[in-house]
Amino acid sequence: MTLEQYWVIGMVLTLVGTLVCTRLPASWVFAAVALLSYVSNSLSLNELSASFTDSSLLTLVLLLLASVALEKTRLISWVGVQLSRGGLRTVLTKLWFSTSVLSSFTANTAVVASLIGAIKRNQRYAPSKLMLPMAFAATFGGTLTLIGTSTNLVINSFLDRAGLPLLQFFTTTGVAIGVVLAGMLVLWLIADRLPITEKAEDEQNLPYFLEARIAAGSILIGKTVSDAGLRHLRKLYLAEIQRVIGDEKTTIIPVTPEEVLQQGDVLLFAGDMESVAVLQEIAGLTLYGHHTMNGQSLAEAIISHSSSLNGVSLKDAQFRERFDAVVVAVRRGHERLRGGLGTIELQAGDALLLVPGKQFGDASQRLDKEFLLVNGVDSATRLSPRRSAWVLASFAAVIGLAMFNVLPLLKGLTLFVAGLLLTQVVTLSELKRRFPIDIVLIVGGALALSQAMGNSGISKLLADELTAGFSGVHYFFVMAGVYLLTLFLTELMSNNAAAALVCPIAISLAQGLGIDPMPFIMAVLFGASASFISPWGYQTNLLVFTVGNYRLKQYVGVGIPMAIAYTFAVLALIPLMFPFHSL
Repeated sequence: MTLEQYWVIGMVLTLVGTLVCTRLPASWVFAAVALLSYVSNSLSLNELSASFTDSSLLTLVLLLLASVALEKTRLISWVGVQLSRGGLRTVLTKLWFSTSVLSSFTANTAVVASLIGAIKRNQRYAPSKLMLPMAFAATFGGTLTLIGTSTNLVINSFLDRAGLPLLQFFTTTGVAIGVVLAGMLVLWLIADRLPITEKAEDEQNLPYFLEARIAAGSILIGKTVSDAGLRHLRKLYLAEIQRVIGDEKTTIIPVTPEEVLQQGDVLLFAGDMESVAVLQEIAGLTLYGHHTMNGQSLAEAIISHSSSLNGVSLKDAQFRERFDAVVVAVRRGHERLRGGLGTIELQAGDALLLVPGKQFGDASQRLDKEFLLVNGVDSATRLSPRRSAWVLASFAAVIGLAMFNVLPLLKGLTLFVAGLLLTQVVTLSELKRRFPIDIVLIVGGALALSQAMGNSGISKLLADELTAGFSGVHYFFVMAGVYLLTLFLTELMSNNAAAALVCPIAISLAQGLGIDPMPFIMAVLFGASASFISPWGYQTNLLVFTVGNYRLKQYVGVGIPMAIAYTFAVLALIPLMFPFHSL
């Protein structure tokens, strides 16, 4: 092999190792690889720029921007209303199919985030019985159409680069319908065993972690915990007291009813979302962040994988200065947090209860990169029925014209987004805030690396080696191996990153074997959406895992049957819909 080939192989191995073994954002890693490929002359400037202006990538960007307006329509709200009518299996069926269909036309993260509020307000069934099925339905439904999930358009970029026929709007639909039905069948079978997390809450395991202080002059100084009325609060539990004696800090845990409160004591509570208001009403307590509270609505934000807050405390992050918001409570599943609120090292999936200031949500803060907002400032008011109908009808027209090859999807979406701006359905600041820079860097970087592999001859070398290695193996087992590899990588990194890594390999492998690449392409496409076992594998999973207050065992108990049904359906249907034809 040449020196250039060794260099490109080194970049590929470094990229995979970095994605799997570190917490660096995938977008940074792919962007760095693209830059190194250009600097090392593995690809030209024209090839680098072409990677980041690929037509499928531009289509994906416009589609995600268009979803900003679709989230404001009344369609998703109407779906939420239907979820309180009928028995459990009837409700689950309506939820499953409505979420699947919605996710086939708009971003599944937006669908899940929008439906969470409706599910939480449902009075008939525990929200935890519906949230996991909803999240999995969004994943299943995302495979129904070309625009259902970003990975489909990522794969189209590689097909375009390889000179292969592109995926059409309903190319995946035949397999995806069978997959959706298989998931629904499993959901019916396990409906009675879906977890109810609300009943599991007791005073020792309440979700939010709050902090209050006994300030100078407090009427609680000298009173016992019991006399101060802090012993039998509903859904609020005094977990520990931090007290400074001389130059040393002492932690009192467990807190007995007879413990006498002193000036300067820091009281750490476990409670629910309503606990902030409860603590505010207790005379003599100074709640963490009290100086910002003046009747504002609270906002709940979940820290994302790409957030700069990961591994940083609130104090070190200078949270209030950066975001013009004060964190008054933190939740990390059922884990009991320790220490002061400002010193807790934050992690992906942590839910923060915020008191937002006037500047919270400014475009410069890039909240969509730091948080998955469940409610609060990022939940826009709904459009009027007339404007909702206009937005939905216009979007449907764009999709219809593209399906019948009247107007390319890229041009249609360009006109649609321009119309949204002109009619002020969305604002430029909203589009700037939601611009998917991470996806642009991942897809563009992956296309650049693929081009560098082709220029150096690595793609052909890899194809020859894989062809020799799989000589005599039935094509079905090769396809299954491609699917399982993609599935495994999807659980370790983002679905787009997994698809970007495996897709060129699948194309080279199929070409080396002398067969139509489409079965292998489908294996990558469906494998990249097969994230059900790990709550950290996909953003919708993380969203419902946190909001639904699930334990990991409860999540996996539903995720494994779903993963098995999905996998069996995919591996059975791909060869039927896309036979292994020789080239």
